[in-house]
Amino acid sequence: MQDLHELPKLRDSLSYLYIEHAIVDRKDSSIEFIQKEGRTQAPVAALSVLMLGPGTSISHAAVKVLAESGCLIVWTGEDVTRCYAQGLGETRKGYHLLRQAEMVSDPVQRLDVIRRMYQKRFPEPLAPDLTLEQIRGMEGARVRSVYYQASKTYGVPWHGRRYDRGNWGNADPVNRALSAGNALLNGICHAAIVSGGYSPGLGFVHTGRQTSFVYDIADLYKAEITIPIAFQTVAESPEHVDGRVRAACRQKFKEVKLLERILPDIDDLLGVDRSFTPPEGDPDSETSLPAPLWDAPPEEDSTDEEET
Repeated sequence: MQDLHELPKLRDSLSYLYIEHAIVDRKDSSIEFIQKEGRTQAPVAALSVLMLGPGTSISHAAVKVLAESGCLIVWTGEDVTRCYAQGLGETRKGYHLLRQAEMVSDPVQRLDVIRRMYQKRFPEPLAPDLTLEQIRGMEGARVRSVYYQASKTYGVPWHGRRYDRGNWGNADPVNRALSAGNALLNGICHAAIVSGGYSPGLGFVHTGRQTSFVYDIADLYKAEITIPIAFQTVAESPEHVDGRVRAACRQKFKEVKLLERILPDIDDLLGVDRSFTPPEGDPDSETSLPAPLWDAPPEEDSTDEEET
């Protein structure tokens, strides 16, 4: 019986692999990509997420070994511009999801989390008397400043974040670069969220989408990673920016140790005790353990005060 604690931690994993126009099959304890150019073998034990682009077929045996190794599978559009579906992550814990659901459902706790999310983006403390509308205004000004500074630093003209979802090719090079980089960042954050047993759909700032929490978490890192990379890549050359941005982002993810940071950041935002172990046992130690039953909270005793 598998103990999920034997798998490499998310922070020790490779970031991702993207593959398109290939057959993916199992090869011993790894996977193999079969393409016209030949066969490429890839380890899965240390892989965080496998992104499958158009023209990809994957065998049942390959899915099985990926699932056993805790590798998230994401079915994407061309150049990772869309996310169609996802497979299972590497944990069977439920209490992280319960904590997230509790906090997103309570307006007071939700606002506290939102403030902590915005605070992570500012170098200075936010005044406690600021309203959410005021903080959002400050965040908008901060983001505009980040774009302006990147444009000035790399000498790339900036006319605003504009793109047509129905026709990515019509966007200017820097907007295409931003879209490609943010798509990868979203994929990595999505993989980390699922790996930690959180829900990608229970967002705090964003809401109403199955990936709302992914957008919440990815926004923490855009100013640091994808925005400067996009402008630098276009400054070097406006040609073939999508692939070059993906390569640059992957290297940057490694340099800033992004996979080491995402889950601790989420735990801090939600006030999760990382040393906590459920009294009924850790489901990752024995994945076949039955789930405990829910009990209603005890009713509080109440007595009517006698009128005097």
